[in-house]
Order: sequence, then C-alpha cells, then structure tokens
Amino acid sequence: MKWITRERPKIDRLACPWLIIKFVDKDAQFIYVPFKDVLRVALELDATPFDIPDVEYTHYGDECTFDYIVKKHKIQDPAIYIIANIVRGADTDRLDIAKEAAGLSAISSGLSYNIKDDYELLETGFKIYDALYSWAMHLYNQNHLQNSPFENLLHEVYLKFLKSKNATKKPQWVKELKEMIQDQVDAQLSIDIKKLSSELELNPSYLSREFSKYFDDLNFGDYVRKKRIEKAIDFMNNPKITLTEISYLTGFSDQSHFTRIFKKYMGQSPSQFRKKLEKK
Repeated sequence: MKWITRERPKIDRLACPWLIIKFVDKDAQFIYVPFKDVLRVALELDATPFDIPDVEYTHYGDECTFDYIVKKHKIQDPAIYIIANIVRGADTDRLDIAKEAAGLSAISSGLSYNIKDDYELLETGFKIYDALYSWAMHLYNQNHLQNSPFENLLHEVYLKFLKSKNATKKPQWVKELKEMIQDQVDAQLSIDIKKLSSELELNPSYLSREFSKYFDDLNFGDYVRKKRIEKAIDFMNNPKITLTEISYLTGFSDQSHFTRIFKKYMGQSPSQFRKKLEKK
C-alpha cells in the first residue's frame, strides 16, 4: 500500500511511517511531494494521504497523526503509548507533555537540517524511532546513573562527601543525646524519645526526622536496640552472669525478646555467640 504526505518530514511525518511499517502495513511505501501536490498525486497513485489537513489520517484536536493511527488501528503497546506522548509534545510544540519531547524535537530538526533527501531522512528516522522504541520498552524506568558505572561512582563519592561534610557540622544536641542514651542503657532505664527531646529542648518530630543522619543511619528504636546489644556483649564476657540476667540488665522485657533481637543484629543466638567467646 502507498502512503503519501508533504515533503521535508520532521517529526510526525517520520514517526508515522515508522509506526505504519511496524504495526499497520509492513509492505508500506512512502511518497513525499510538495504540499500542493499531495491530494492530486494520491489520486493518481491510489495512495493514502496522511498528516495534511482534510484527510482521514491527520490531527484531531490536540492530538497528532501518530495518535490517530494508534487509535484507528487499535495498537495496544505500552511502549507506543509512551512514544505517542513524546511525538505529540514535539510535533505540537507542547514540550511539557513529556520530558523527552524537547530532545526529539531538537534531534528531528537537526536531521532535517543535515539531510536534504527525504528518503534518506526517512531511513535515518527509522533508526531513531527503533532506538526510541527499545528505550520505551526496556529502559524507560532506568536513569543515567543506573547505566553508567562511572557516573554511579561519582554519585557515591558525592554522597560520601556530603556525609563527611555534615559530620563535621554535627549539632551540639547529637553529642548530648548519645551520652543520654548511653547513660540510660547503662542504668537499664526505659528510653523515651519524647522525654529526651524535652530535656534537649527539641521538637520530638524534628528529633525523629533528623536522628538517622547522625546515628549510623538508624532510626531511634533501632539505635537504642543496637546499644543494648553492645551492652549485652560486654556482659557476656563475664561467665557468671546468665543470659536471663543479661536480658534484664540490658532493658529487654524477657530472655525471649532479648534472643530474638540479638539474633536479628548478630546473626546468631546469644548462647551461640557466648560459646564462641568462651573458645577464644
């Protein structure tokens, strides 16, 4: 089947032939002629005109010819839906529709400027849309850092830099809070973030939100449990103190609770851990 449109294709008149070949008519032939000759030559060659006014395959409302082909031929492909938004944004100069629309517009304009032969331009355009389809099908949810080990390494270095930079500017309350938590762990007292925030004259919500930045990337509860486990390990070096006593001395509700939390953090039960200490 022959398809015809106006010469000097740029966006829709490259995207539509690609879509037609892929999903509508794999044997399609495309003809580019001056705008004033499209309808006349279409009649002479029995070709289907597209992307010109007053024909079936054209723009409707805010949608472009690419959109019409998708609907007309009931193309149900998630990747094509993604591409349709990009083509519509680029072809109608509404670049806010898809963030990739500006890039497609720029590339299409550059191709049209560099390649003067419409059929060579069409062949090159097919490669562009093949690549765009592969991206929409397989890579749409990936970002540049995921695809570039070098960029990812730079990103990690930057994050470490920020972390080290922040570490040199710890608020005064961080040191005070660490000491308060340690004191209460040593005294087997219950630890309440609201009470601590009141003593530090800080808003509890602020303290909860900022806590992990300065305490090993742990939330308040996990950090306290970590300190209790560290305290328990200190007690295990004394064989005269039973595990039941250790669970009580470190603020756990009972030995079962102590065992469960210890295994979560250390990867083994308290009794297994203690046996290894005794062998050293």
